[in-house]
Order: sequence, then C-alpha cells, then structure tokens
Amino acid sequence: MAGCKQMKTNNQDLPSYILTTDCPDTTGIVAAVTNFISDQKGLITESAHFRDPYADRSLMRTEFRGNALPPLGELERSFSVVAGPFGMHWNFYPTGQRPRTLIAVSKQGHCLNSILHRWSMGVLPVDVVGIVSNHDAHRKMARWYEIPYHYLPIDRDRKAEQEDRLLEIFDSSNCDLLVLARYMQILSAGVCQRLAGRCINIHHSFLPGFKGARPYHQAYARGVKIIGATAHYVTEDLDEGPIIEQAVERVSHAMGPDKLMEIGHDLESLVLLRAIRWHAEHRVFQSGPKTVIL
Repeated sequence: MAGCKQMKTNNQDLPSYILTTDCPDTTGIVAAVTNFISDQKGLITESAHFRDPYADRSLMRTEFRGNALPPLGELERSFSVVAGPFGMHWNFYPTGQRPRTLIAVSKQGHCLNSILHRWSMGVLPVDVVGIVSNHDAHRKMARWYEIPYHYLPIDRDRKAEQEDRLLEIFDSSNCDLLVLARYMQILSAGVCQRLAGRCINIHHSFLPGFKGARPYHQAYARGVKIIGATAHYVTEDLDEGPIIEQAVERVSHAMGPDKLMEIGHDLESLVLLRAIRWHAEHRVFQSGPKTVIL
C-alpha cells in the first residue's frame, strides 16, 4: 500500500501540459496528436475532440504528462512539424499555470465576493492580482483579501483617461485576463479590440433579454417564468460577444423584483465562475461568433 501511495504522489508531480489545436477538418488529426504524445513518452490523462460541421473545423484539447517528456521548447519545435500539414493553430500550456487576473467591479459585489472566496480557498485556478472599480465601495473587501484596490472614478468628459489607466494597471500587473464582475461601464471599441479573447463579462439575463437599467424590474413587469445569466467574451458589439456559459432558473408570479434579484445574483456568480475556470483551463475555443467548450 505504501508503494501505491508513493506512486500516486509522483504522478501528480510529473511534467504536465495541455495541448490545444484548431484546424480545418480532415482525416488523421486525432491520430497525429495522440501519436505525437506517445512518441514523446507522454501519458494522455484527458482528451476531447469536436468537429464543427458548420465551420468545417476540428477542435481538440489534450492533457498529458510524463517523467520523460522533453522541455517545453523542444516539444513545441517537434510539434510544429506535425501541425504544419494540417494548418493548425496550436498552443502548449503547462498544466496548473494560473492566469493573472484583474477584476473590474462597480457597486454590486456579489460576483466579486464569490470569485475572491473561491480564489482564497485555492479552488479557482487563477491568480487575482488586483481590483479596479469606478466606486470605492469594495476597498474593505480588497483589504481583507490583501489585494491591491484601484479606485478609478468616472468623469464623463475624461472617460478615455480612466480607460487608459485601467489598461496601464492591466499591463503593469502582467495580467492575462480581465473579468468584468458587474462592471457597469461600456468599454470603448479600442479596449475591446486590445483585450479580445482576454475579457469576460457577466450579463444579468439569458441573452438576448432585458437590456439596460433595472433588468429584474423589467422581468417582473413582463411576468417572466425563467430568469438567467450569461457569461461571454467582450466585443465591440455590446453584449453580443461569444457566449461561454449560461444558466436559468424557473420563477413564479408570486416572486417580486427583490426575490428575482436574489436568484439572479446567485446565477450570475455561478455562471461567471464557470466561465473563468473554463478559460483558465484552456477549454474555451472560439469558432466564429460562438464558443466550443472542451
């Protein structure tokens, strides 16, 4: 029994990587990837493949490990020979590498609190390196978690300067991901383009839905029977970016706006956490205007 326990511990410490590939669909893709990993003395621990019939593309995520694997640079050079004939877009990521994450928030702190709690418990695979806000409401929470808090108030005539400061913080902190955890400001087209594929927003409905102010009051007035939340990548088109995750909950006519808001906040937190995790684990593939989760 002691020998078995020691083997399990060693396996967890083996060099481990995630390989993502995206290429036009054809025969031999899965075989090429798996044969390459086998040739490198790697053991596949998780693999998922999807053929998008509408885009005619093959998407694949493969996680593998091994004590005889070559260094990452050598893996990349060797795989480029395999990937070339398929026209692959591909990347290797060390398993367990945690994206440095900046969180933007306005007044409502339910998503922020949920993220910070799970991050502090070590169950959300990101490194939170800072919080930016156009309100000073969450400084105490940031202090509790010992995270830098950047108060960036909005001046209608100087909003571009505020966005520049946000980007400066993102860059100087070497961030990989910006999470809009109910950040109630519209990012400019330039910021959206610069952070394409690296900025996740949580929306207060099952898109498309009730846009603008007081969404739960709109839902109540319309007598909706379900409410939801949507996490998506941010693009220039407001709330139209590729959807990563959604969830809904049935409600009834007996529930007022406050109850709908309570349920909605729970959904928003859950959906955003899933989206962050899947992005951090390199499970999200963008295929045109949509995503595929592997």
